[in-house]
Amino acid sequence: MNIFYEEEGHFKVATVMAETPGSMQVESPTGKRSKIKSANVLLNFDAALNGFMEAATQEADKLEIDFLWECCGEPEFGFEALAQEYYGKKPSPIEAAATAIRLHSAPMYFYRKGKGRYKAAPAETLKLALAAVERKKLQAEQMAAWVVKLNNKQLPEGFSSKADSLIYSPNKNSLEWKAIDEAAQTSGRLALTVMFECGLIANAHDYHLGAFLREMFSEGTDFPEFDFPDIPSDLALAKVECFSIDDATTTEIDDAFSLENLANGNMRVGIHIAAPALAVLPETPLDAIVLSRLSTVYMPGNKITMLPETVVKPFSLDAGEIKPALSLYVEITPEFEIVSTETKLEKIKVADNLRHDELEPFFNENTLAEDSGHDYWARLKTLFEFAECLEKARGKADPNRAPQIDYNFYVNDGIVSIVPRGRGSPMDKLVAELMIYANSHWGGLLKEVNIAGIYRAQTGGKVFMTSSAEPHQGLGVAQYAWCTSPLRRAVDLINQRQLIAMLDAAPAPYNAQDGKLNVIMRNFDQTYNAYSEFQTRMERYWCLRYLIQEKLTEVTATVWRENLVRIDGMFYITKVPSLPELKVGTKVSLEIKHIDTLLMELNCKFKAVIETEPVAIVEEDVEI
Repeated sequence: MNIFYEEEGHFKVATVMAETPGSMQVESPTGKRSKIKSANVLLNFDAALNGFMEAATQEADKLEIDFLWECCGEPEFGFEALAQEYYGKKPSPIEAAATAIRLHSAPMYFYRKGKGRYKAAPAETLKLALAAVERKKLQAEQMAAWVVKLNNKQLPEGFSSKADSLIYSPNKNSLEWKAIDEAAQTSGRLALTVMFECGLIANAHDYHLGAFLREMFSEGTDFPEFDFPDIPSDLALAKVECFSIDDATTTEIDDAFSLENLANGNMRVGIHIAAPALAVLPETPLDAIVLSRLSTVYMPGNKITMLPETVVKPFSLDAGEIKPALSLYVEITPEFEIVSTETKLEKIKVADNLRHDELEPFFNENTLAEDSGHDYWARLKTLFEFAECLEKARGKADPNRAPQIDYNFYVNDGIVSIVPRGRGSPMDKLVAELMIYANSHWGGLLKEVNIAGIYRAQTGGKVFMTSSAEPHQGLGVAQYAWCTSPLRRAVDLINQRQLIAMLDAAPAPYNAQDGKLNVIMRNFDQTYNAYSEFQTRMERYWCLRYLIQEKLTEVTATVWRENLVRIDGMFYITKVPSLPELKVGTKVSLEIKHIDTLLMELNCKFKAVIETEPVAIVEEDVEI
């Protein structure tokens, strides 16, 4: 006896070798023997086993599924009964098996109710199911057409309106994303590259900026409405005339300096810091803006300010204007010994905004010995000599140390220039040392009078933020509170509020017990790090753009460590797999093989060693 049976969702045939209650020993057409449950048997037949399934499958393909559905009616039925209805006679074993196979292959039309038993799907349900199938078919055809376009680097119609979500937060179940993913897989590219090459991503710069804005400025970069309070007008006007030293692109001028000769033969150095804390008061809409943004975001060619321009302008220490300032006066002897200090809240007259590019030719390492003819040369030289004494006092002076090179980026109409600036140059050291002194001194004042503040500290090589006046070992100071950039950093603004309260003998806005400072400090630290990482990323982007812009096919570099090199003329570190084992600081030449500003990749091949005498590698980060 032969049987037609179902096993694990598949139909099979076999010859019965032995039978016991509830089970059978069977042999398949290939000769394999197995044990099956008797309940799985759907049909007994005496026809030849070989070719039975092939004939039944061919017959099943001929059965009209719609006609079968019309024949079966609403009640539950067995496949043999439907076969008899369909054929109009007692079906042959092959016809009966064919009916079972056809019913099983159409689950939308027939719901399975047991072994060999089915129930027709309701008409409305079947209609919806068939519509869904047709819809999927049309979607598959649409997606296939999109994939062809994407692989031809063409943008399918309708994709542009969904660009933002497809690029940054794609719905992986959307048809558009599936087409992009399919195109990526079939062409061996990344989905990001597919979107870039078809024009969905307009340019790499906007892609990187857009990713940052979505994460950090999800509500946009426009400022909400706020009321600007009156600036106190009863501040005394200082007798000194002040000047600032900044990069040409700086518009938020936080700090300025002054120098006056005293009757006793000493000098008085003035460090003057913009005082927006006079107007940006705690728990106001402006304060909410500060605590939301926490810092100005910098990137080559652009920035996102912490404060609105209408707030920055009245406090920025712009030339020719009188502005409120928090001033630190330091009386020094001709030998640059500090005699006394005084902190005052006052108004100052800003005489000049000196700019690095204009000042540097007149004030550099080579112009210190003789007057260069610049109006401020004598004052700058005196302040520089004072700065050198401050550096020595904190134990950081090292005449043999190689200077660290910083790089300024200037972007105009998509053209970038990268200008090196030596950290430790007279101009740089002057500003840095006076800022370090002011931040350390004011942090110490807050500690003295037991007013809370936010500090940067370093112990054991780790830099961290704290509400305790702890040492900053890297700078060599007893404490270090950021106070000198209140127009662009929330921490400086908050510390300035505390200092002003101290001067006014008023209750400080923050205390160490209420936990507010710790919340602000934690949020600032996370946000500031995110901003810094973004700035670094955009600087790396513009380094790559510079290489493309200048059509460079070969560059020189310095071995940083192992197979990492730093490209000369910019601070860009990249891996060179072909680099042989060389000493750190060795100069090498590299061939540029590929640049990708979207994926931020620079692939180079080692060419030759230029200098075997290693140059000094400086890794330093002075916080100002």
